[in-house]
Amino acid sequence: MKLNFANKLFFIILVLQIRILSQNYFIEQLQLADSLFKAENYFDAITEYKRLVFFDSAYQFKYYANFQIGLCYKYGAKYAEAIKYFVLAEVNSNDDEEIFKSKIQQVRTNILRRSTLRAEKILSEMESDKRFNQHQNEIKYWRGWNFIFSDRWEDAHHLFSGIGETNLAQICLNTHDKFYSVDFAKYSSMIIPGFGQFYTKEYLSGLLSLGWNIFTGYLTINAFNQERIFDGIVTANLLWFRFYRGNFQNAEKSAAEKNVIISNETLFYLQNEFECTKP
Repeated sequence: MKLNFANKLFFIILVLQIRILSQNYFIEQLQLADSLFKAENYFDAITEYKRLVFFDSAYQFKYYANFQIGLCYKYGAKYAEAIKYFVLAEVNSNDDEEIFKSKIQQVRTNILRRSTLRAEKILSEMESDKRFNQHQNEIKYWRGWNFIFSDRWEDAHHLFSGIGETNLAQICLNTHDKFYSVDFAKYSSMIIPGFGQFYTKEYLSGLLSLGWNIFTGYLTINAFNQERIFDGIVTANLLWFRFYRGNFQNAEKSAAEKNVIISNETLFYLQNEFECTKP
């Protein structure tokens, strides 16, 4: 009986020692992975976090490790992999705050890779989820950024204004006000060839469009006036209509390209000079 009790006691002590050693291993592994992450050595950090996840049979560190792996991939511009691990972090979360953090990172990563429809879907789900009622302003904040990356600068202005982000709101409004109207450039060139190019400050292109349309229009009308019907039809189809159509298509393209340049200039400023929380 005494021998049996001694064996049981030995077994209990052995199990406790194994657990303590195991716990120490996990802590040391976590510290190693975190140190690599802080040193921005993301590739090696991913390896160590994955090793921690593999051996963590008690699911003690799975949320944190998967979340950190997602951040590593995000900082390395591996956005699809980042989203995968943020979803795994959400699955292994322990409370509503961890779920919220995981979902917000999914939104931010989708914004960065311009999957704006997916980001909007997640934001809408979070907005209607009662667990996140206390985070409504933060949800609106990231919806504003999603509008920015969707080139919906005016919508972003209204949203940021509503939550008190006045500086961001003003930047969005200024960007929107700089935009050229693609429709105006196109349809004004249909009425007066070259006008859309003048509107977008492409003066040489506008002069050429106006000149070619006047010249080919004159050739077409002159042919009909001289009763050279076949020449008039050929000139109209092969020259005048070609330059007329090319004129308003060029004006439309020019306005769209100018708007892309304006958007990119603002995004560059936001990324490199403006101090705020960014995707």
